[in-house]
Amino acid sequence: MHSNFTKSDALAAKKLFNKSDLILTQSKKVKEFEKKWSEWLGVKHTVFVNSGSSANFLTMAALKLLHGKGEIIVPTLTWVSDIVSVIQNNFKPVFVDINPKNLCMSENEIISKVNKKTLAVFITHVQGFNALSNKLISFLKKKKILLIEDVCESHGATFKNKKLGTFGKISNFSFYYAHHMSTIEGGAICTNDKNIYEMVRILRSHGMVRESNNSNFEKKMIKKYPKLSPKFIFLYPGYNFRNNEIGATIGINQLKSLNRNNQKRKKNFKLFLKLIDKSKYRTDFDTEGSCNYAFPVILKTKNLKIRDNFEKILIKNKIEFRRGNAGGGNQLRQPYLKKFTKNINLSNFKEVDHIHFFGYYIGNYPNLTNNKIIKVCKILNSINL
Repeated sequence: MHSNFTKSDALAAKKLFNKSDLILTQSKKVKEFEKKWSEWLGVKHTVFVNSGSSANFLTMAALKLLHGKGEIIVPTLTWVSDIVSVIQNNFKPVFVDINPKNLCMSENEIISKVNKKTLAVFITHVQGFNALSNKLISFLKKKKILLIEDVCESHGATFKNKKLGTFGKISNFSFYYAHHMSTIEGGAICTNDKNIYEMVRILRSHGMVRESNNSNFEKKMIKKYPKLSPKFIFLYPGYNFRNNEIGATIGINQLKSLNRNNQKRKKNFKLFLKLIDKSKYRTDFDTEGSCNYAFPVILKTKNLKIRDNFEKILIKNKIEFRRGNAGGGNQLRQPYLKKFTKNINLSNFKEVDHIHFFGYYIGNYPNLTNNKIIKVCKILNSINL
């Protein structure tokens, strides 16, 4: 991957530092970025936080306050914080295998595992692919099950020409180093629900009522708790997940080129899929609406010796890669889930397990040249698989 940080971003940050009334903690720029991001995405509310992982945690914390107990259906191929946020808020994670066509949750498995205890489906749009379908959306709506979207790897990807992150009750984004846009570290919680928005704002800042952005609600709480200092009413058990003016300034600047950069990423991905050997690698992905942030390299072989040799050749040719795709592969194999996976049969998760052992991603970024893509594909195609 290459950093998304540009000279233009540095100049924007420099301009911020040159201000006489300099404030670097959460202030006007954070609010401005939240407004601009909401407009770009097409939602009413955004809460800018310090990471995508924090966005996940605050989303689940809000669901806990609103709904209490329940089961949440989660992917097996995702970033660790999606599942950790579920566990740490005392929800029960229910795992499903993936659809090999988009690396996202299998909709048929989601539907089969829904029961009376199911509160939400926490879906991950993996590596720029769309995980939604009319069938799934209609089913969840009929069953009154919440849809939560993790769009951390898929800024600008769409379903039915509408941006991912606008379908769920809440959606989460990451603005980490190698994602479609970066705020150094950062994330966002997006929603059209005013109550959730205000609750997440409070949770983001230590649980303080004055952070709600609702003066009527604040006055009501001050009246309810007359023995407390009006500025220090801690309504919920919150944390400090705030971001700052520097990150917001960079985010505002990066937003200007996001659409243009996404077009370059899409063009790169089309060339990659065109050139890579279809007899050795999976290429039959559902790419409609996708906005790829990394090239998925999925070996068709199931031979570990061949795989190990494949990795040696990539290392020799200085092609950086990550095995396991999103989050290192099958989360069910990770130590932190040991107590949740005692009675789980891994043979029921064959698709994600193949990605775990034989799936990779290679960096895709806006200034990646056609010549480099051609060179990488030639090397990949030359490997005996």
